[in-house]
Amino acid sequence: MVFASSLLPVPASRVCASPAPELAAFSPAKKSVSLAAACQRRGPRHGVRAEVNESGSGLAVDALSQVKHVLLPVLDRNPYLSEGTRQAAATTASLAKKYGADITVVVIDDKPKESVPEHDTQMSSIRWHLSEGGFSEFRLMERLGEEQKPTAIIGEVADEWNLDLVVLSMEAIHSKHVDGNLLAEFIPCPVLLLPL
Repeated sequence: MVFASSLLPVPASRVCASPAPELAAFSPAKKSVSLAAACQRRGPRHGVRAEVNESGSGLAVDALSQVKHVLLPVLDRNPYLSEGTRQAAATTASLAKKYGADITVVVIDDKPKESVPEHDTQMSSIRWHLSEGGFSEFRLMERLGEEQKPTAIIGEVADEWNLDLVVLSMEAIHSKHVDGNLLAEFIPCPVLLLPL
């Protein structure tokens, strides 16, 4: 998992338009080379630059430590779960175990349970994947055969249960099951989107 660091503005006296050639081999591990020092050697130029505030990533970690209830939406019809859903289940179990959070799984499908022949296999697969992550007890909800869009159902469940985090694979957005714009606008808690 990667967290972005925050950027701070730099005073105009320390601004340079292009990086100095001596910074071409600069790596974050080399702390002895300073961007400001390189700009001063070359002289001030017009442009904008920002410095990285390394304490910014600590804020993201602190925010995750406040997570006490995680939602895992399952949107695919694969009875053994798609790669994206398996990844989301593993991430959910890992986060919940690390921070002592509860897990709620919501299975969303527009078809009723009776019309899905492999429904029991899918439920067993969800239980197995979460138990592999160390969770044998979790809340399981099924929202099947409803005429609502999955994004609305995720928002309702997150709001109804006062959830702290939704973990979802980008696969659900790419497959058009979930509308990313509506997700960002109407979900009342942070959403962790996992890349494919």
